Amino acid sequence: MFETIILILDATLRVSTPLILAALAGLFSERSGIVDIGLEGKMLAGAFAAAAAAAVFGSAWIGLMFAILASVALALVHGFACITHRGDHIVSGVAINTIVAGLTVTLGLDWFDLGGQTPALSGDGRFTSITLPFADALADVPVMGLIYSELISGHNILVYLAFAFVPATYWVVYKTRFGLRLRAVGENPHAVDTAGISVAFVRYRAVIICGILCGLAGAYLSTAHNAGFLKDMSAGKGYMALAALIFGKWRPVPVLLACLLFGFLDAVAVRMQGVALPGIGEIPVQAIEVLPYVLTVLLLAGFIGKAVGPKAIGKPYVKERA
Repeated sequence: MFETIILILDATLRVSTPLILAALAGLFSERSGIVDIGLEGKMLAGAFAAAAAAAVFGSAWIGLMFAILASVALALVHGFACITHRGDHIVSGVAINTIVAGLTVTLGLDWFDLGGQTPALSGDGRFTSITLPFADALADVPVMGLIYSELISGHNILVYLAFAFVPATYWVVYKTRFGLRLRAVGENPHAVDTAGISVAFVRYRAVIICGILCGLAGAYLSTAHNAGFLKDMSAGKGYMALAALIFGKWRPVPVLLACLLFGFLDAVAVRMQGVALPGIGEIPVQAIEVLPYVLTVLLLAGFIGKAVGPKAIGKPYVKERA
């Protein structure tokens, strides 16, 4: 029983990783006042770019670089539309998601002729698991040995980076000058402008950080969690990350916990396939898979209190003339 719990928690960490990266990406963007529905599209673009580059060059690290470049490029397009031209944030994000969903399949068909997929990755083309020191030696130790060898050890580097980015994000947002300016432009951009700080420059930096983190999330999907790109492989994770961001009220640690909750429910759904419960029988896996979405609706409906975002979020900033 204990081993089953550890295995479910281990799967939770793996499934939660892209959600954490994408949610933190959204945190930077939305803290600056830029709504980012396009997390899904940037993640999907990153997944395709990473898998395609890794297949061509045989290196997961080169794939990661291309994933970040692709995602940052889309983030800059979103920034250009919403910051420079003060366009509608939702329309821009939806447009990115729609274009990327079709473009990745089209490029996959043209480049690899595998039905929109990329070639299967192996060897250096994937991020493989890392065995931490003494993990094998401690595997037989009761309780703590299993926790260390199965739950803590054995993940790839992107999993460890995702969890390391949570305290890093907290430090950047709440303990640095950039973080202070980031929060300020999301609350009162006119006051920031009056202080002589460029609102556009701060917001562009925020969307670039958002692009980097979405690129990492996409690369994880195709070169770590899976062995190649599949059509629509992000499967709504960008929207779930956005829900986790709202659920966590735009704060790093609550956002992490929300992502872990969604990941846990997803991991349980996988483990429950074909399992018959006493007195209930076999539960359709679809009923379990829908739980994160139902939970999101219920919680955001008021069971966790009102989630109030930054005051200037989604509002075009027009510089006041003297």
